[in-house]
Amino acid sequence: MRTRSSALLLFLLCSPAIRAVRGAGASPQESPAIAAAAAIVKPQAYVSLAPVPRGRTFEVAVIAEIRNGYHMNNNKPADEFLIPTTLTAQLPKGLREVETIYPPGEARKFVFSQTPLLVYTGRVPLRVRIEAAADAPLGSVAIPMVLRYQACNDTTCLPPVKIPISVRVEIAPAGANARSVHPEIFSAEKSNSRK
Repeated sequence: MRTRSSALLLFLLCSPAIRAVRGAGASPQESPAIAAAAAIVKPQAYVSLAPVPRGRTFEVAVIAEIRNGYHMNNNKPADEFLIPTTLTAQLPKGLREVETIYPPGEARKFVFSQTPLLVYTGRVPLRVRIEAAADAPLGSVAIPMVLRYQACNDTTCLPPVKIPISVRVEIAPAGANARSVHPEIFSAEKSNSRK
């Protein structure tokens, strides 16, 4: 186990992308490797209710479109050296996070690991369940979020990046009529993987 972890750490540190980030004179914001890593995943955010009445629970889904040929680790990778994918909501006053729901990922074998790893590829839904308090401020509210991931292909891992995402919800009085929106996303079967 220690040998496998050490081999993986050595592989990541020797990766050309990681070396590029550690190069002298370049700040993380200016690094070509950081820019390349940030371009691998295109996130899009959706809200399950419109409007959201006070006292109701709703969901925000972030659909992460991962470029073909790349993957990112699931939320709970088996190896301590792997960077987990996380979605963090920075909720304003009156909104409370209930849970974050991550898919389990698919098991894939890579040259740098003796055992299969659980990874995300293609189109990945990440969800946050949120409760609007009875005294949540009425009107349009922005919910900032941060998607953190490390994109890898079969041989190389790019540096981990944090992508800012923002979604707006309309908070309405308790008992207001709310309609479900984006059923193609929110009626899908939920993952058993929980934060």
